[in-house]
Amino acid sequence: MNQSFDALIIGAGQAGPPLAGRLTAAGMRVALIERHLFGGTCVNTGCTPTKTLVASAYAAHLARRAADYGVIIAGAIEVDMKRVKARADAVAANSRHGLEAWLSNMERLTVFRGQARFEDANTLRVGDEFLTAPQIFINVGGRARVPEMPGLSKVDYLTNTSMLALDCLPRHLVVVGGSYIGLEFAQIYRRFGAAVTVVEKSPRLVAHEDEDVSTAIRDILEAEGVQIRTRAECIAFAPHPEGVAVRVDCTEGEPDVIGSHVLLAVGRQPNTDDLGLDRAGVTTDTHGYIVVDDQLRTNVPGIWALGDCNGRGAFTHTAYNDFEIVAANLLDGAAKRVSDRISGYALYIDPPLGRVGMTESQARASGRPLLVGTRPMTRVARAIEKGETQGLIKIVVDAETQRILGAAILGIGGDEAIHGLLDMMNADQPYTTLQGAVPIHPTVSELVPTVLGEMQSLPPRVT
Repeated sequence: MNQSFDALIIGAGQAGPPLAGRLTAAGMRVALIERHLFGGTCVNTGCTPTKTLVASAYAAHLARRAADYGVIIAGAIEVDMKRVKARADAVAANSRHGLEAWLSNMERLTVFRGQARFEDANTLRVGDEFLTAPQIFINVGGRARVPEMPGLSKVDYLTNTSMLALDCLPRHLVVVGGSYIGLEFAQIYRRFGAAVTVVEKSPRLVAHEDEDVSTAIRDILEAEGVQIRTRAECIAFAPHPEGVAVRVDCTEGEPDVIGSHVLLAVGRQPNTDDLGLDRAGVTTDTHGYIVVDDQLRTNVPGIWALGDCNGRGAFTHTAYNDFEIVAANLLDGAAKRVSDRISGYALYIDPPLGRVGMTESQARASGRPLLVGTRPMTRVARAIEKGETQGLIKIVVDAETQRILGAAILGIGGDEAIHGLLDMMNADQPYTTLQGAVPIHPTVSELVPTVLGEMQSLPPRVT
């Protein structure tokens, strides 16, 4: 059966549904195709369930520290993993069902369930249906990358998706990959009571961050009993009577780590390999990401790519901003661009890392004169009062333009406090404007003007 629409949207992640809302409100007939779960990675296997687990893990951690606050809890702290999983499942399901209800009642929208594949640049096939439209928007997201690694095919392993299906506590969880996803799961399951080892090929964790931030993150995790094995040059896997033997071959320590469970957290890849993009003539890069311009248009007129599949952002908020860019340009006569977006994100270990803009290393590599300010969380009243003084604040400023180039707040409330700096960067205001603010006491944010007032000059790096 052939059906014609004004627009087709592939995927019900973070960009597709709001775009459907804008297009239908503008009077267009729209079809949205989803092959699996509404809400995409964030709702189903990303932000929503994992941050629910973070909250449960924090409750267990705080309960064990109750005596530090003068609160006595009799007996050992126990974690019911079945109830933990049921809570995370319920939070995700409520979000997903709300989205489905909204879409199913949207006027001028037809929802199709199934795999969408291009027949040509204007036609998608979904089962026995052929859908055509002059405009097609691809919002298919991504999944865990599973590279070829020695012995991996001979053992059972978990990804961020299958990890969420666990309702039992691993005896020893080995996390392969010392970056954002892997570290969140490492701390979560350590706080639940599992032995945890993180194996990372690079010399340090979260290598995209500055070395002092990376070191502080390692200190936080090791203080809770997470074992860290960096410089794992030859990672390999083999079956073992106790589970899986992970060969790490580091410069020091035992060459093998024996785990009951292995989590593979070594990156993401886009869900573009089964769309038939070649039939539409849509170009992808060597990693499978759809190549787009600054307004998210592919090389084929009338086809856009939004969200994780375009390689221009890997977060819920960047996917949603992709929707905002496309909708504003198409419907409001705007000229919004991806390059105008200031990069911001968080690492949700506890305490969290809030990040915006450049790292100090990136700023120094740019060759400009800098002002850099830092303060340990041990000198933040809010952190002291709450008994959570791990981490630091760091801000980097262009000494000539007085614009904030980037910042990191690793510490209690860091994921929220970073937004004052993000807002100043979006407003393109000099750092002195924020330095003169009168913040609320006691907060983490109140120390941002203090750090700005104590910055030191840093010459550009000599290469």
